[in-house]
Amino acid sequence: MPEHTVKAYSEELEALSSEVARMGGIAESAFSDSLAAVVRRDTRLAREVVARDEKIDEAQREIEHRAIRLMALRHPYANDLRQVLSAWRIGIDLERVGDLAKNIAKRTKVINEFDPIDLTQSIESMGKFASIQLKAVLDAYSSRDAKAAVGVWSHDEDIDRHYNALFRELLTYMMEDPRTIGPCAHLLFVAKNIERIGDHCTNIAEQVHYLVTGEELIRDRPKRGDVAAAPPAGEP
Repeated sequence: MPEHTVKAYSEELEALSSEVARMGGIAESAFSDSLAAVVRRDTRLAREVVARDEKIDEAQREIEHRAIRLMALRHPYANDLRQVLSAWRIGIDLERVGDLAKNIAKRTKVINEFDPIDLTQSIESMGKFASIQLKAVLDAYSSRDAKAAVGVWSHDEDIDRHYNALFRELLTYMMEDPRTIGPCAHLLFVAKNIERIGDHCTNIAEQVHYLVTGEELIRDRPKRGDVAAAPPAGEP
């Protein structure tokens, strides 16, 4: 293969990775802002998160376009093929993170129509942990750090425990004061969306591990104590 062709090929692979990193930054910001909107009862910020979702969708389409072009014209194999496939799959997961952040923002606008309740602090705690996981797995992708990716993957149950504890807390709150059923139900949707973002962090961690090592992470971790595994009705 001529030198200029090799250089162009390398540049295309680097551009694909850069686009994934850029998309990750947008998705990370959207999630962080959606959490801030809940905690601060900031309807304006929630609207901004909803509007920003289109940028995440555009980035995912760009990654898909670049990946298809590389496979069609360059016929990558071995490590190069893993780079392309991982970027494509991570882009899909990040698009879902953006959708879930948008869902949280939409719920925030409704929650703000009710009087404040103390459980937003529990939402904030769960959201911060998920945000840390998202940042860590995006850093692992940028640095090609399989060990860091496994660290994110192995902490997935921690987010599940946060969700299950909050689920019980919300039920107790609603039983003690039926007037809180409305906002608590919406907070339950928010919590489930955060838990799903944690699942997408796990998916991305698996892709990073595969990219670096060429080996799949085996899904053999039990889901302990999951009292609320089923998603709330009406959520995608």
